[in-house]
Amino acid sequence: MSERELDVVTGVIVDAAVKLHSGLGPGLLESIYETVLARDLGRRGLSVERQASPPFEYDGLEFHDGFRVDLLIDRRVVVELKSVERVLPVHAKQVLTYLRLMNLPVGLLLNFGAATMKEGLQRIVNNHAPGPNPVLRVNQRD
Repeated sequence: MSERELDVVTGVIVDAAVKLHSGLGPGLLESIYETVLARDLGRRGLSVERQASPPFEYDGLEFHDGFRVDLLIDRRVVVELKSVERVLPVHAKQVLTYLRLMNLPVGLLLNFGAATMKEGLQRIVNNHAPGPNPVLRVNQRD
């Protein structure tokens, strides 16, 4: 998947998350947001895997249930959902670890506990440079 295609996919995910957050509001269980977001993204034509447990190898050992990804979109974008008052630094590190173990370039950390999705959104990259005209600009200063 090209950088431009990744930007488009993450833009679709963010659009769906914003719609969901404004429709339901903050503070419900993560599983509610996961279920509704997965359905909406599927309706938008994306491939969605819920609670994916991809295998990985470390130091010659193979692991098959080492972690669970809330949503894996098009087998290229990790989406980790939270519904907490405040995201901790460890949450972004968790997403980056998933990206590294899966050798994927980009993930999204979505906190549905925030007052707005803009406040609850973090884009996490793993050695990924955005395209020249990214559709999605999150947490970037001009």
